[in-house]
Formats: sequence, C-alpha cells, structure tokens
Amino acid sequence: MDIILFYVLLTSIATTTNAEFVITQFRNIIKKRSTNDVIFSGIDIYSMKIDSKVTSRFAHNVITSRAVNRASVSKEVLFEVELPKMAFITNFSMTIDGITYLGNIKEKEAAKKQYEKAVSRGHTAGLVKASGRKTEKFTVSVNIAAASKVTFELTYEELLKRHLGKYEMLIKVKPKQLVKQFQIEANIFEPQGISELEALGSFINNDLTQTIEKSFSGKKGHVSFKPTIDQQRTCENCSTSFLDGDFTIKYDVKRDSPGNLQIISGYFVHFFAPANLPRVPKNVIFVIDISHSMLGQKMEQTKEALLKILDDVKENDHFNFILFNNRIIPWKEYLVKATLENLKEAQKFVQSIKATGSTNINDALIRTVEMMNEAHKEKVLPERSSSTVIMLTDGNPTSGELNQGKIQENVKNAIQGRYSLYNLAFGYDMDYNFLEKMALENNGLTRRIYEDSDSALQLQSFYDEVANPMLRAVQLHYPINATSELTQNNFNHYYDGSEIVVAGRIIDNDLNSFTADVKAQGANNDVTFTEQVNIEETAKALHDQEYIFGNYIERLWAYLTIQQLLEKRISAQEEKRKNLAAQALELSLKYKFVTPLTSMVVTKPEDKATIADKPVEDTSIQYSYPSRANSVDGDPHFLIDVPQKKDHLCFNINLDPGVVLNLVNDPDTGITVNGQLIGKKKVSNNGQTQKTYIGKLGIVNTQLDLKIEITTEKITLQNGRNTATFTWLDTITLQKEGLTMEINREKNLVLSFRDGATFIVVLHRVWKKHPLHQDFLGFYTLDSHKVSEHTHGLLGQFFQHIDFEVFDIRPGSDPEKPHATMIVKNNKLTVTRVSEKDYGKDPSHGTIIPCWFIHNNGTGLIDGAHTNYIVSNLFSTPFIN
Repeated sequence: MDIILFYVLLTSIATTTNAEFVITQFRNIIKKRSTNDVIFSGIDIYSMKIDSKVTSRFAHNVITSRAVNRASVSKEVLFEVELPKMAFITNFSMTIDGITYLGNIKEKEAAKKQYEKAVSRGHTAGLVKASGRKTEKFTVSVNIAAASKVTFELTYEELLKRHLGKYEMLIKVKPKQLVKQFQIEANIFEPQGISELEALGSFINNDLTQTIEKSFSGKKGHVSFKPTIDQQRTCENCSTSFLDGDFTIKYDVKRDSPGNLQIISGYFVHFFAPANLPRVPKNVIFVIDISHSMLGQKMEQTKEALLKILDDVKENDHFNFILFNNRIIPWKEYLVKATLENLKEAQKFVQSIKATGSTNINDALIRTVEMMNEAHKEKVLPERSSSTVIMLTDGNPTSGELNQGKIQENVKNAIQGRYSLYNLAFGYDMDYNFLEKMALENNGLTRRIYEDSDSALQLQSFYDEVANPMLRAVQLHYPINATSELTQNNFNHYYDGSEIVVAGRIIDNDLNSFTADVKAQGANNDVTFTEQVNIEETAKALHDQEYIFGNYIERLWAYLTIQQLLEKRISAQEEKRKNLAAQALELSLKYKFVTPLTSMVVTKPEDKATIADKPVEDTSIQYSYPSRANSVDGDPHFLIDVPQKKDHLCFNINLDPGVVLNLVNDPDTGITVNGQLIGKKKVSNNGQTQKTYIGKLGIVNTQLDLKIEITTEKITLQNGRNTATFTWLDTITLQKEGLTMEINREKNLVLSFRDGATFIVVLHRVWKKHPLHQDFLGFYTLDSHKVSEHTHGLLGQFFQHIDFEVFDIRPGSDPEKPHATMIVKNNKLTVTRVSEKDYGKDPSHGTIIPCWFIHNNGTGLIDGAHTNYIVSNLFSTPFIN
C-alpha cells in the first residue's frame, strides 16, 4: 500500500480548465513583495493523520487533514493525496464549519454531466491522475471564509500483494511544512498470526528513530509514527521539516499450512502460499531490443541488469538471449544449460551488446517461440520445467510487421498458451496498451521500467519475482454447487515469495464445513493440497476481532472481481469487452468504488464541484489543453500544433549562444515574449553547429506595466517600481491584477493573463556535474485563441490558422524518418517525418509528438528569414512593419 501524506495548498482563485489543472503547493511563509501583491499566509494545517486498518491483507485507509483559515479574507484551500495505482477510492467528504459535503459515486458519463453542470457556475475541481511509479494523485480545492475550519477525509481500499515474502505498505511522507499534530497509525490483524513486522523511513535520523513505535503479538500488529513539531524541524528554530521521503511498513504471516480459508457472511477468501517446496527448473529466453533508441544509458543499465541476473540463474535452468533491431540476433541457436562455462560466455556476450537499427518486434518473438518449441520437441529441456519469454523494448515496431493487431495475433498463435510472455516497457516512448494486451493474451503481464538511475535495479527486481517457480498449472477447487462467482482460480505459476488469492460466494446456506483442494505440477511430481474448515467456527473467530471493518471479505471479493474484469477487458473482443465493462460497472456502483468506469462527484457550496476520476491508463498530472498549444523546447525545437490537420509542424533555429529571439508579440494586448539562447558549458572545435537552448525568457505586458524575467535559477517580477523575486524551490500561486502566476517546485511556471493567453515555462534540470550540458527552459503557449489577429513572432505567427498539404511520401536515408513534399504558404518544401517531445503536459517524461520537420531554420514556413526575429535584449519590442 502506497500513500503520500497530503498537504493543503492555497490559491487566491481556482485555475482550472475543464476538469484538469496544474497542481500548486502552499509554502508556509511567503514574504510580502509589494503593496500590490497578494499575501499568502494564514492557512494553518494543524492536523494530519493516516489511519490504516489491515485485515487479512485487505487495507482500509482513512486520510484526514484539518486546517483553519487564520487570515482576514477567504482563501482557496487544496487537499492533495497520492494513492496506490491499484487502490479504489470509496469515500470522500469535506466538513466546513460543521457542515459535511459527501461524495457520490456514479457512472463516469453521468458523473461528468453533473460535474460540468456544477462547474459551469464555479471554478474548482479535483482529479485522480497517475503521478509516479506506484501512485495516482487526488486533488480537491474549496474556498473557506476567514476564521473558518475545513476537514478533508478520504477513504480508499486495496488488497496488499505479497512481494518476495513480505506484504508492504509504502507511505510517502511529504507534508512540506511543520504540522502540530502529525500521525501515522497502522493496525494489522492477520488470523494466521504475524511472524515479523518492521517499520523504517528513508528520512529517519537518530532523533526520529525513537518516534517509531512497533509491536506485534499473535494475530495483531501495531505501528505508529508521531513526531512532535520540534522533532520535525531540520534544525533548531527552523521552519523546514525533516519529513520528506518514504515510510515503509513490511510484515509477513505465520504459515503452519499451505493455505488459509476465511469465511464471513456468505463469502470466503482463500490465501495459498505453500513453503519449503522444491524449485521447478526454469527455461527462459531474454528478448532484448537493441535498436538505436536504446543507445546510451538505457542499454548500459540493461546490460548491468542482465549481468546481475546471470549471477542468479540456477544450475538446472536453461536460457538464451535473442537480440533484435531490424535483424534477429540470437546468442546461441538453441537454449543452453546454465553451467559455469555457459554463464561466463553469456556474460562476455552481454558486455559486447551495442545498440543500432530499427525495431522488429514480430520476427523477434516468432523466432523466440520457434526456438522454445524446438527445445521441447528435442527434449533438451526437463520434462517438469517452466518456460518463459521475457521481452524488453523501449519503442513501437518500426520494421518488419508494423500492424500491432497482427503482431498480437501472430504471437498468440505461435505460443498457443504453452509459455508465459512478460513484456518490460522501458520508458514512455512505446504503446503500453499494445504490449499489455499481448502479454495478457499469453499468460503474462507487462511492467513499466522507469528511466531513472535505478532502472537496472527495477529490471532485476522484476526478474527476482519470477526467478523461482515452485508450482505450475495451479488449480484451486471448491465445493461444487455450493459456491458461485469465483475470482480467478487457475494460475500458470506459483512463484516463491508470492501468494495466490481466490474469493467467492457460498450459496449453500446449509453447508457446515468448507473444503479447498489445490492441484498443481511440482518439480518432481503432481501435488495436491487440501484444507477444510468449520464455517460457523471460522466466522465467529473473525467477527470477534476489533480490527474488522464491515463485511471485509465481501468487499475483498468485489475488489478482486472488478480488478480481474478490467484486466480481462484489455485483451477481449469488442462484444465481450462491453459485457465485462458492464459487470465491472455494476459492482463498482454497488460497492462504491471509484474505478476507470465510475467517478465520484462532490457538490460543494456555491455549486462548485469536485470529481474523483480514476484514469484508465498511465498519465501524469497535466494542464488541460483547451486549444492549440505551440512550444519551443530542446535545442531549440519549435513545435506547432495544427488541429485542423490533426498534425504538427516543427523546425529548429540554429544561432549562436547569447542571441535573443522574439517568440510572441501581440501589439493589441501589449504582450511580448523573448527568449535568449544558451549553449554548452564547453565549446567543441569540431566545426559542427553548436546546439543551443532557451536559457532566459523575458515577458512584457505594457497594459499591466509588468516585466517578468525567467532564468533557470529565479523568476523576477517588476511592476512599476516594485520588484519581487522567487526561486524554482518555491511552490506558490499568487494573483495580481490581471495576472495569475503558479510556480510548481522545480517543475514549471504557469502564467495566465486576463483576457489573454496562458504560458507554461518548463524547467529542465541537468546533472550539475555534467561536463557539457546545463539547465534550460521550455516555453509553451495555451489559449492562443485569446490573442489578437496581429500577433506575430517565431511562435506567435502560428496562433492563427495555417494550411498545408503533404504528398509524395518516400523513404529517407533513415528508415524511421521518411521524406515528403509539402506545399505551405505557396512554397514547395522537402520535409522529414520526425518525433519531438512535448513537456507541457508531463514535465518529467514528456510526450512523443510526430511532426513534419521543415529544414534550414524553418525557411518557407516562417515569415521572412529566421534572423529577422533577433532583438536586442530580453525586453525589446520587435519592429512591426
């Protein structure tokens, strides 16, 4: 279970568009900048608490935040929580001055209509969106009057999975300020008895260690963390908090028998995790993408992980490597046994891997399956062994078979249910749904590997989960004609350190005892496990426990059923997919779960509304794009959105560092935006054109008598004689007359001008010790329809409609970048299909945007020559003909 401690945030107005908005974070003390600035102080978050009750792995979590507005005017307060991706919100409420406003879960479209009807009269909103490796972010805002109090309470539930022998609750602690009453409390009840319990925090120092209390005895465990306000301080009399990192609770249960049956109120759950079994030999082929996009850190991390995995391969395992780009390159023509000699040879092979070429996924997997089939046919592999294919790729197919549906069909027909396919998606540049469906159709799963310093550890961690198969073809059977609506009860494998969970209904009310039979293929022979319990005695023992929350087994069954219906929907045909969705929706509404098919709406005072909406797939916190969004980012890449064509144009500007370019100039609204180029820290003497980036931005609004200078270190506002300076370490929202500004710590800056466009400035941080590169900025424009028709500049000229035609698409020197002929502005140009990254929606990872690249500094697309846009300084207004 992953939780991030919420923090209340403050804005003077809500800044939403549709149902999405840029998250802001309240900074406890902001000094007064000038007499015209809004002063953001007075919100006192005096209590934060997470109360977790875990009963038989099923966690019921209540997060409560209490705040008071000590200011003399009303304030907008935001409540923000990160939730586990597999969790379902079940309740949300706000209590303002003693009046409680409750959430209502509805079918997604019905909730959307209610939300839009209410939000049309107000401007506040909340969302659940994915924000990290394991979490989704829930945010809601509400306006409270001076001296008023508000209490936010969010409830969600999830089933804890057993990973490498332990159940884990990961609590991300980020209150971002000192809190008078701060508390994490977890009570655990496990009928099997608790065998071990630990709690630790990545931020815990010697002074804070004593604040963690943990204990367990018999079936009960307890963990609490209650640092005083002084213990939270980073130093004596400091206003900054130590609480910033991961707080982790891990535990396991006693296993006197292979399984455990629990029954309450007509529902049962069966936990199956036998111990001390002989390991089933494993046959694995690693299918590794070595296309050009894997070049650099991704390939080095992949090689690092493979070398560590080879150290863990057992002697009775068989293995091989198949590398692929536009060619298929097997290490051996057959699987080999993991002898010491073969492992040493494999290590040398892995160390020699280099990345180049395109991506032929189809032929790589078909060749892999043929190799596995041949090994079984020739009886090279042990008869009782487990065969697995693990593919790692960072992109979509670009050579060979390109139709993703056809690739899925080919792979499914080749495997025919005999082997498991696990897909590892490295980064964000591939179609995750394509890989996920293909894995689910072949008894596997897909895992995203995040591009980070620990990517190699992520790869190795996944392998560790599937490294030790203990049973194959596991079938769990229950009394015939006495049970119904079972969750999944057939599994390809049981892996060491994991757990199989099955739940269902008992429909025979006269049944006195309940029997579970498990049949499976072991390493040496077929095995059977049988467990029998007395229904009345089992139910009575559970009902007596103080930690039980409602009919938890029934809710656990509903949770599992919905999760599995949603998973089946991914690989199902259209008609079946509709039926699966209908079943999942019915259960979601009945048990009040926020799922991809439902939303929760809270109608607040003044008809303002909040919508809690679980995403169907991975996304990031993002500002919604209500109209075309043009940008300049990278070295420097100009990206132009052409919604009429459902396409994008792009070009580069190559000029020397220090040059200032006019990006936007609107003489009617008085808004001008200029950007200054920076280069590398060191200039090479190889004669090549030096790549440049935007290092500074200058924004002028003559109507507001306002100048804003933005660098990679600070943001400076000059309003007449008044000057205010902020850093990228600030996280604030402020409003001046005609301007709303939001700084999202070390991520981006959002500037919205009244009756004008909205600009987003993205901060790109580079490793400080990098020998060449340095920090730079990206600039994105939104709401371009609000500027005048006289707007110009390198970006501004494209705020109005632009038309073009593309024809004669033909191969280029790079097979992944075809050439074409374009007619635009009465010019005939040769253009190239490329991909650029848009960081406006996701500052961390970016979104891949295909576009037509116009060569030679945009010649033929931009008006005049690119040198015409050079201005003398950041605040210069360009000459207008």
